[in-house]
Amino acid sequence: METPEVEKMEKNAGTVDRIVRVVIGIILLYAVATGMVQGIPMYIAGILGLMMLVTAALAYCPLYPAMKINTATKQK
Repeated sequence: METPEVEKMEKNAGTVDRIVRVVIGIILLYAVATGMVQGIPMYIAGILGLMMLVTAALAYCPLYPAMKINTATKQK
């Protein structure tokens, strides 16, 4: 029985991209934690903040392949 091919998640977010994502993620989560945003925007900001931190930690953005973007440096 053959196993299906799994597409490898190659890093596609560079250092500057990752730093910007961390900063934005922290700002969004800070706004949620301090009550600067409330209601539905609070949930949206919380989810976006977590997504920013996760994509920065993994150095992979799932939207980049669809848009053919790669900010990571090419290593030989």
